[in-house]
Amino acid sequence: MAQFFPARTTCRFDTPGERRLAERLEKKLEDDYLCWFNVPVGPKALQPDFVIVHPLRGVLVLEVKDWRLETIQSMDRGLAKIFADGTLKTQKNPMMQARAYTTEVVSMLQKDPALKQPAGSSRAGSLIMPFGWGVVLTAITRKQFESTDLAEVLNPQQVIFQDEMTESVDDEAFQQRLWNMFHHVFPCQLSLPQIDRVRYHLYPEVRVNAVPGQFGLFAEQDAPLPSLIKVMDLQQEQLARSLGEGHRVIHGAAGSGKTMILGYRCAHLAQVSSKPVLVLCYNKSLAGRLQQVLAERGLSEKVVVRNFHAWCSDMLTAFNVDRPAHKLPVNVKMAQMVEKTIDGVDRGQIPRAQYSAVLIDEGHDFQPEWFKLVVQMIDPESNSLLVLYDDAQSIYRGKGGKTAMDFNFASVGIQAQGRTTILRLNYRNTVEVLSVARAFAVELLTARDAAEDGVPIVAPQSAGRRGAFPELLRCDSDWHEYNCIVERIQDEQGQGRALDDMAVIYRSAAQAQRIERALSQAGIAFASGQSSTGRGALYGSEDSVKIVSMHSSKGLEFGVVLIPHLGDMPKKGEEEADEARLLYVAMTRAIDRLVMTYREPSSFTRRIQDSIGSVRQHLDEMDSQKAAG
Repeated sequence: MAQFFPARTTCRFDTPGERRLAERLEKKLEDDYLCWFNVPVGPKALQPDFVIVHPLRGVLVLEVKDWRLETIQSMDRGLAKIFADGTLKTQKNPMMQARAYTTEVVSMLQKDPALKQPAGSSRAGSLIMPFGWGVVLTAITRKQFESTDLAEVLNPQQVIFQDEMTESVDDEAFQQRLWNMFHHVFPCQLSLPQIDRVRYHLYPEVRVNAVPGQFGLFAEQDAPLPSLIKVMDLQQEQLARSLGEGHRVIHGAAGSGKTMILGYRCAHLAQVSSKPVLVLCYNKSLAGRLQQVLAERGLSEKVVVRNFHAWCSDMLTAFNVDRPAHKLPVNVKMAQMVEKTIDGVDRGQIPRAQYSAVLIDEGHDFQPEWFKLVVQMIDPESNSLLVLYDDAQSIYRGKGGKTAMDFNFASVGIQAQGRTTILRLNYRNTVEVLSVARAFAVELLTARDAAEDGVPIVAPQSAGRRGAFPELLRCDSDWHEYNCIVERIQDEQGQGRALDDMAVIYRSAAQAQRIERALSQAGIAFASGQSSTGRGALYGSEDSVKIVSMHSSKGLEFGVVLIPHLGDMPKKGEEEADEARLLYVAMTRAIDRLVMTYREPSSFTRRIQDSIGSVRQHLDEMDSQKAAG
């Protein structure tokens, strides 16, 4: 079955013939066919009806017409005069239309040296793959066509007719009709990187931003062509293009691109929505950075990004609802703020349906009653909700709190049945970092399926990028530990890494204060998330190392992550499983390098040491087998 973009069931077809052809393409082509429907192509944003790519065949463009024979008054090689809605209209000859789209596609792809035939070959400089174009006449049979003189302006070999695209047509015969449309056929075997380059050029929206701290969002479309490109994987692209109306839930492992998909969804909704779009998360640091990234894209007027409790505060202020007493303990004050917001909505003082869409990042941090509240904020006409979830990263459950295993979405008003997707591939971390983090947290990450409306645990799978092994360093003293961190930061900076791409992730406020002093004494610029204000503004104009807590690090990512005082974990008085979940979250913030330090050993340092040893042995064996084979 071919892969469709957007997913075929979410495509908005202009004609019944387009819908019927899409069904045939999906069912009669194999898994390695990629089909795009009506997706803007290249800088001119041309929109061919269908573009098909196959690694052994090349690229094919199809134009679809539901014209009947009596619809066509006349046609030459340039134009067609057809009767539509009782009037005579002039349109381009569909074959010329498909050819023009194909010319644009080929011209664009040939600009990439990696997609051109090598020097010295018989086809040097031309496109590395065959290409073709054709027309699909969904309401005319071949016999009817042959009774006319249309063959003079529509090459019959490049046309599929109504009787050649029925459900009963043989799959191989249907495919052969497609490949008869190619003028020049020669051997072709596109690699996965080459297919990614084709997608990179044809559909710039799939480009992944490699700049640190951008969540992969909004890569520059006119940037020079890099030697190593980054694009969404096929599942991510399908999700980004296919999220339609209604409620959607994405269960994704750490580093699987959940926030990137959310960002692209925001950009789309901002263009088509009349009311504001609301993005919520629990983490202040994540909310602050998301707000900055979306504002840089010019979306701040239509997209509101808030952490959940700040949004509750906004509601109480905007609609003049009594606020909690100022002197209450922070946790009590926050709980009352939520209760007063819920009560204000129930009384009608805070209006419902304020937003055309609500998108929730890190939904695993939300309590059931929060979901119930937020669902009421969606305009019923659009009914657009997206929830991103990873139960393995649930770090705010609280003692005795309700676990995700007791939770289902229907109970809080989320209509998720039939609208859930699971992302397993982790792109953020290297094989080494992810493998060690997984080995350490193996009990937490035991994959658990769930009913479609429930919450599974998704065990992350590596995308295969290799790098340095995580380091666990034992230090003789506090001074030695902080000096080690300073030296690592200076070494990375000396090798060209931006300070913005490095983070020190701490477990306690006392540790944060000592880290700040050490970096200050070393003259290293830093931004600290110790205060609420600091968490919301980690990414300022100055290039600076980020000092963030394990809780606040969730959702963020950095090229280099340093975790000091590992010997202090698990923290006294805390559940070991909760502490392990926290450390797993902190470790998986590292894109390239992970360095952990400690003075006195603990159960966690021993588990990390064992994990590093077992992973190293396993990967060495795999590398040896690969070399031998």
